[in-house]
Amino acid sequence: MQRIRLRYTKRGRLRFTSHRDFQRAFERALRRAEVPMAYSAGFTPHPKVSYANAAPTGTGSEAEFLEIALTEQRDPETLRILLDESLPDGLDITDAVEARTSGLADRLTASVWELRLDGVALEDAEKAVAAFLAADTVEVQRKTKNGIRTFDARSAVADLVAARPQARPEADRPLDNACAILRLVVRHVTPAVRPDDVLSGLRAVADLAPPVPAAVTRLAQGLFDEESGTVTDPLAPDREAVTAAPPTAAATASATAPGAGSA
Repeated sequence: MQRIRLRYTKRGRLRFTSHRDFQRAFERALRRAEVPMAYSAGFTPHPKVSYANAAPTGTGSEAEFLEIALTEQRDPETLRILLDESLPDGLDITDAVEARTSGLADRLTASVWELRLDGVALEDAEKAVAAFLAADTVEVQRKTKNGIRTFDARSAVADLVAARPQARPEADRPLDNACAILRLVVRHVTPAVRPDDVLSGLRAVADLAPPVPAAVTRLAQGLFDEESGTVTDPLAPDREAVTAAPPTAAATASATAPGAGSA
């Protein structure tokens, strides 16, 4: 059995698709691309697909990850292209690598988020960020199925800065009004701290309340490096393992066959 790890996006209007919507779309793409999927056992077999830390509905993402199990060997890049062509624009498969290591989910320990605050001046955003970072704790509340839960949003935030927006052709909103961009690095903790929880914290400590809902995009997720404060690529260990792997028996036999390499 071969395992392939994929990175995919949720862009534009498709950020409003739920995780279940994506699952259905992806399984249809697997059938259209004729991927030789491995299936679970039992009365209701289903494709062996493992999803890792999906972004909340309504948020865009450039860094979602999943793993699939195949019954036949396939080239990861060829598979990526076939699946990307079988999905709608906005749900894009941007990377593929053969799984050579274990624990992909364990390497997703932090996320980098971008929050676009339309109608908020940069100076106001900077003051709110300074107040948030200066606080030891910032308690926020979230409604759950078990009632209202109160927790600290500050401890999970590794970095938070305010910046001016940069014009991008693919941006969902124009840049003709006041706008601030927050770039946020959040550790994956329990309970999970989401971008909207940080916005609640900014409102609590500095009364920052954007007049329209923030446009939220996950830019990256992976292993958090405490020394550099960066989030590393979770697929890098698999690429390195492929590069360092010894040649296969078939490749070795081909290279040592009589006449190999002769003109």
